Parts: sequence; structure tokens; C-alpha cells
Amino acid sequence: MNEVNDPNARREDDSLLAVARNLGKSYPKVFRPRDRLRALAKLLVGNGHIDSVPVLRGVDIDVTRGESLGLIGENGAGKSTLLKLLTGVLTPSTGSVEVRGRVGALLELGAGFHLEYTGRDNIAMSAALYGLAADELREKLPQIIDFADIGRYIDEPVKHYSSGMVVRLGFAIVAALKPDLLITDEVLAVGDESFQKKCVRWMEGYLASGGTLILVSHSMYHIQKLCRHALWLRQGEIAAAGDVFDVTQAYLAYHERKSAAGPERGIIAAQGVEFHLLGLAVNGTEQETSLFLDQGDSLCLTARVRSRDGREPTVAFGIARADGTAVYGVSSEMDGVAPQRIDAHTWVAEIVFSDLSLLPGTYTVKAHPLDTEGVRLFDTIERGIVVRGSTREFGLVRLQHRWGPAVKSDAARDAGDSDS
Repeated sequence: MNEVNDPNARREDDSLLAVARNLGKSYPKVFRPRDRLRALAKLLVGNGHIDSVPVLRGVDIDVTRGESLGLIGENGAGKSTLLKLLTGVLTPSTGSVEVRGRVGALLELGAGFHLEYTGRDNIAMSAALYGLAADELREKLPQIIDFADIGRYIDEPVKHYSSGMVVRLGFAIVAALKPDLLITDEVLAVGDESFQKKCVRWMEGYLASGGTLILVSHSMYHIQKLCRHALWLRQGEIAAAGDVFDVTQAYLAYHERKSAAGPERGIIAAQGVEFHLLGLAVNGTEQETSLFLDQGDSLCLTARVRSRDGREPTVAFGIARADGTAVYGVSSEMDGVAPQRIDAHTWVAEIVFSDLSLLPGTYTVKAHPLDTEGVRLFDTIERGIVVRGSTREFGLVRLQHRWGPAVKSDAARDAGDSDS
């Protein structure tokens, strides 16, 4: 991918699967039925100016084989439009786009399915569109049906399916075909927990075997888990592109700045989800006001999690600067530890940062409960801390260091000057 500080960098080689240059898309301004007719007439005649609204402007992308790219941005930023341009569903208004190899796309629920036909019939039609021969389809059909896991509904019309069942069937077809390039739009936001885990496991195996992925998601956790690079779209233009952690942290900091102008956030998620936070204690207190610490103090974070079904949660803790810049984050799943069960539905996780190396400044500490597998994030509590101290060092943390023998201390330099 292009680097964060150089979104216009370009690379041309045979390994490129998708290339976009100055890609843009605009739509005519239509507010009433007669506006559509007027715009169509101008297009047919071939003259006259059509008022249009750009939804994507000046996008350059290079996607190489084996790449895993996450597309992020707010609703209306142009993410879905970009995917439709890459898959050929839409034609660009400006610039060019080229995609090579077999492409598997999951863009919209039910896209490409005939609602009156059964799931089995739709598998056959999709396979034909992907260029599979009849003998190949017979070989892969049991695998597709098993992955979809929708039982007797495989022989029911698709119009009887739930949204989750439609995604199951669509993803099962793509998984069996193993395309050169997989393009998905929020597929992990639909379906039950077991299906989401199955999708994540398949995607990880697909990428490990050299597959190429473009993933749209509002979940930074999934973007960071599955992608090596990210592209952030804002109001139809590239705001940042490069390493997934650099881009997602810049995106989260942007939202932190937007939220800072609004009311206090407190507990973000409501009661009733699979896992939610009952409280977050900072050095033994759950006070809402910022806690003051001195450089080198210990920081102890204790999170109490309610598990609706009694299952063990994964608990993540993070520290961010006041502007949203991430400093550090870790989860119990990453370190291979487990929260402590207090009763049938309550778990507690505690983490201690001894000899805190943060430089003086204002920070936010966060706690998040995730499911047992560390896939889905459910809730957030944030607390403020202020680290006090007098130092002229700059940055976020103090790193252990020593000076080499070629460097003299002030005292030694003063002594040398007096000897001369």
C-alpha cells in the first residue's frame, strides 16, 4: 500500500492485482422524479451540463498479491462506492481502475441471488458465473453446503432466508472458490457468533495461503486482526494510507477529538449484550474524575465484567493520550491469561503497570470486554489519568537508555575546562 505520508506513491509490477489511478465517482443531483428524467435526457443528447455530487475523488490504490487491506471511514465516506468500482458494479466518472485475476465479492445482502430460487440453485448459478465446470461444482457442492450450515433451508427459496443465512450462503460459495482477490463489505457484522468465528478462521487461513483481501469494517479490532495495511477514506478522499496500526490509530484519534466536543461518554454500551462492563477501577477507585499519578508510580486497572451466559470473557486494557493517540493496549487473550470468576455471571480482570514509564501529561485508560475467542468487542469504559513530573524529555514514554563513552557529563566537561 501507499505510505501514510505519501498517498501518491505508485508501484508498478506484475504482482499487482488491483490498480486505481485518480479514481472518482459522481452522481447527478436528483431530488424529484423529473430531475432523473432531465439528467437522462442530457446524457442521451450528449450535451448540456449535469449537476453532480462527487462521492469519491482522486483515489490511487495498488493492491499486490498476498495483500490484506482494510478500508475504514465514517458512513458516507465512499467505502462501498470504491468497492463497487473495484468489482465493476459501477463505472468510474474519472480516472481508471483495473482488477486482475478471479474476484470474489460480498458487497450487499442477497446481491446476485435469485430470491425465487433455492439456495442449491443459487449455488449452481453463482458457480457458473465464476466459471466453474459442472464436475468442479459437484466436487465443491458438499463443502459449500457444509460451510453455510443452514440445514433444510438449502432447498428453500432464498426469499425465506434471514439476512444472516444469506451471508452464510454467499460466504460459503466464496470460501469454496478461493478467489485471487476477496472483497467484503461488513460481512462480519451479520450472522451469529459461531459464523463470525468461522469467517475469521477461514480468512486467516486464506491469507496465510497467499490470498488477497480487501475488507470494509467499522470494527478496528477486525481490521487490525486481519489486515496488514489500511486506507482511511474521509468525505470521498484518502485521509491516510499505510500500516494498519498507524492508520487505525489516526482514525481513532480523529473520533476521539470529535467526541471530546460532545457530552461525557462514560459507559458506552447498554445492558443486555453478551458481555458488558460493570465498572473500571483505577488504583482501587472507580471515580469519574481524573486520577493524578507521579512519574514512576504503579498503575492498576481492575475491570468487572458481566457475562450474560456465564462464559469467560476476554478483557482488553489500553492507554491513549488525551488526543486519542494510542500508547499501549493488550488483552488477556494475547497474554494467555484468564479473568477470575466471582460468581455465575461476574468476572474480574486486573492488570498492573509497575514503574509507569509515561511522561507527564494527560491520558485515557480504557477497558473492553470481548467474547471468549477475542473476536467481538462489546463495551467500553474510559477513565482519565494525569501523570505529574518535571522533565524536559518529550514524547509519550521514557525509554531506558544509557550514553556511550564518547559523551561527557556536564560535571566532567566543567572539570576539563578548569584544568585547561
